[in-house]
Amino acid sequence: MRDAGLAALYARIAEYAAHRRAGDDERRHAPDLSYEAQVKRFALDLSREGAPAEQVINELIDIAEPGLAAMTGPRFFGWVIGASNPVGVAADWLTSAWGQNTANHFATPSASAAEAAAAAALLELMDLPRESSVGFVTGATMAGFTCLAAARSEMLRRAGWDLESEGMAGSPPITVILGAEAHSTIFAGLKYLGFGERRLMTVDVDANGAILADAAVAAIHSVSGPVIVIAQAGHINSGSFDPFREIAAACRAKNAWLHIDGAFGLWARATETHRKLGEGIELADSWSVDGHKWLQTPYDSAYAIVKHREAHVRAMQIAASYLPSAGSGVRVPADYVPELSRRARGFATWAMIRLLGQRGIAEMVSQHCALARRMALLLAAAGAEILNDVVLNQVAVHFGSDAETQATIAKVQADGVCFVGGAQWRGRQVMRVSVTNENTTEADVDRSVAAMLAAWMAVRGRATSAG
Repeated sequence: MRDAGLAALYARIAEYAAHRRAGDDERRHAPDLSYEAQVKRFALDLSREGAPAEQVINELIDIAEPGLAAMTGPRFFGWVIGASNPVGVAADWLTSAWGQNTANHFATPSASAAEAAAAAALLELMDLPRESSVGFVTGATMAGFTCLAAARSEMLRRAGWDLESEGMAGSPPITVILGAEAHSTIFAGLKYLGFGERRLMTVDVDANGAILADAAVAAIHSVSGPVIVIAQAGHINSGSFDPFREIAAACRAKNAWLHIDGAFGLWARATETHRKLGEGIELADSWSVDGHKWLQTPYDSAYAIVKHREAHVRAMQIAASYLPSAGSGVRVPADYVPELSRRARGFATWAMIRLLGQRGIAEMVSQHCALARRMALLLAAAGAEILNDVVLNQVAVHFGSDAETQATIAKVQADGVCFVGGAQWRGRQVMRVSVTNENTTEADVDRSVAAMLAAWMAVRGRATSAG
């Protein structure tokens, strides 16, 4: 495609994107068409000839629009996913335009340097050990997987076993200790690494889902051999934090590895208002955290942070004669992630840190936590039951009964004023609210609460009429 055609194509996309994002505030926060309908609309007839570039893009927009959720809208509370800030999106467009395969520093010095700079800034923002290595991965699942792969390698090395040479067969068994309400992505990462359920030891948690310190310490001291302990910063339903100092002290006494699943909660370390929740986090051996949550980067952005650089590289490094090796002081991007060919994830992270700065990130996180508390207070005042201590940005709501709660969630989603999710927590159905969109205001919270209460009243009215 010639320059004029490229310019017109990219201008079309930019014009559409700006129009789309400008309408976020008033757009229905739910898709208009279902998956089944969209499967039919997206069907490709391979007997047809190809089409001109601009026509393809226009068709894609027209077909996709009715099935898009307003996940960047200010009243999307379904999951902890952030809002894909326009500056991060622009950096991501450049990333795709530049087409840098960020496997090594020699071929892609700019992409590699952006990662190195962003990595250093992330460690400073969260006040983690500055010698830590950082791998730029797709999301929290791969971040946890990468950190736990380093943990597995290092714990076996300490037990006298060379995993990279000998493999897992016949290796000393590793006991993994974690809270009974650890996030599902952690269990997925452990499964990918070959840890069967029988090698996992779950410990009791409190009413907010945080690990009980005494239970964790007792579990750590009760086992022999290599041990990996997994704690959590930001419970998915309550936002609670585990007792890191007590757990870390027990891990040190046992020479165990402590990993922190901090997909969104780790960002509390960047604030003055909520930093106290994360006291002792710096004592861990590894941390996983998402960028597309509170840093508001586009997707395909998360970080596997490991205090022990050699263990990180040993678990992840891909060696080949055609690849350059790391020299003194040189960071090879592929040494810290489970892939060789990948996009240059550092550009968007660098751009968002440069845009917001430490103060902007801290203020955003603190504001979201305040908005979550406001929502909880308003709902509670109207008779809804708040099932968690709102320590961060998560609110777990129960409306009268499980049936009423499920029906209220469905009505809210169908109405489209805001979007919320549902979950089963401790045997009860809850409406789970996550406040992580940088554009959410008090007015959005109040409007959303009104929509939730109206949906609940409608559900109760139907139930009364049926009765």
